[in-house]
Amino acid sequence: MAWTAPEARRDSAHLQAVTADERTTLDTWLDHHRRTLLWKCGGLTAEQLKRPCVEPSGLSLLGLVRHMAEVERDWFRYRFAGQRPGYLYCTDEDLNAKFDVADADAEADLAAYVREIELVQEVTSGRSLDETFLDPRVGVEMTLRWVYTTMIQEYARHNGHADLIRSGGTPPDPSRHLRRDLSPLRGQRR
Repeated sequence: MAWTAPEARRDSAHLQAVTADERTTLDTWLDHHRRTLLWKCGGLTAEQLKRPCVEPSGLSLLGLVRHMAEVERDWFRYRFAGQRPGYLYCTDEDLNAKFDVADADAEADLAAYVREIELVQEVTSGRSLDETFLDPRVGVEMTLRWVYTTMIQEYARHNGHADLIRSGGTPPDPSRHLRRDLSPLRGQRR
């Protein structure tokens, strides 16, 4: 039997945090987007994850996972924390190598993505959103808050791409839709 990406759990934790403090809100939304990308990959074989959305485009779900692993590593570990972990898939000569998935190991790449998130969570745990750093790529002072908002928009955009790729690669499955618990929102005034 062929390997398939594990089913990821999606929940409505981001809706439960509608009155939370800023850090909890940002953490919750970023985690929601991370889980959404994994959820889009759930149940697919390695070949389905590698399938490009539309020829001649090479954009695939696995390419997005590899890209987001690189982006997590770059923004949080390299830029914010000052670590020098190196690239996962890219090189200085080919920054788009992460999208070349023909010979990729989908299982290992999904595991690397999950591990990168764990490492990022270790780096950001207990750090203030107001903490600043000098971005080594552009020489501009930035806050951790800015990185969070950048990552949330990056995931939102690419999860939209993942929707299109997933729907083009497999038949729709109505059981995969999230039933949202909107009870925390009931009775709240605008």
